[in-house]
Amino acid sequence: MTVKAVAGVFLIVLPLAFNGFFLLLGRRFDYPDVLRRPTEDILNRFQAAGVGLKLVWYGFMLTAVLFAPLAVLLGQVFAGDDIAVMPTAIIVGVLAAVVQFLGLARWPFLVPALARTYTDPASTPATREATKAVFDSFHRYLGVGIGECLGYLLTGTWSVLIGIAMLNSSTFEAWLGWPGIIIGLFLVVGSLEFVGRFEEQGWKLAGTIVPIAYIVWSVWLIVSGVVLLLE
Repeated sequence: MTVKAVAGVFLIVLPLAFNGFFLLLGRRFDYPDVLRRPTEDILNRFQAAGVGLKLVWYGFMLTAVLFAPLAVLLGQVFAGDDIAVMPTAIIVGVLAAVVQFLGLARWPFLVPALARTYTDPASTPATREATKAVFDSFHRYLGVGIGECLGYLLTGTWSVLIGIAMLNSSTFEAWLGWPGIIIGLFLVVGSLEFVGRFEEQGWKLAGTIVPIAYIVWSVWLIVSGVVLLLE
């Protein structure tokens, strides 16, 4: 297979896998609404869901890993056009994969241990409170800070850069570049949901924008992949 064909496959498989695991988490764990519930509810529900939920979280985490080779492959696709923004786009794309992986990795590796400790009948009230404090700390730091804020920011920036590259590419038509730029800007705005004065309660507008933006972003990636495969 050519580099274009492999990149096209990644552009299609990544959003399909991402949304597939996202839907599974919604059915099994009421994700993402569950993230805004009290910590005790999250831990109890996680423990009750069993090993199946852990495997779904593991798969969801791996979709973030797939973003890194996609960023590199697209860099190869655009290499012949000598587009100035592409070196930056590759770096930003790989960083987006790293921060999203770090944000999601807590679910298959850290949260199971916390959930077991919290739901263990032998645990004392003090142990449960300490467990909740650990969960809340990692939830805010890795989840909100690393996974969501930096994840949305870098993914949005990558999308804008790829959109710009498409406008100057011999491989893609300009009509495919503009949606990437617009969607990327919406994701960048979404990264501000818990920044500044919104830190405590969150910015409702940003929280509404992100799910819609990711759906449109997924469609944009799939269409881009089809275009590459038809080249």
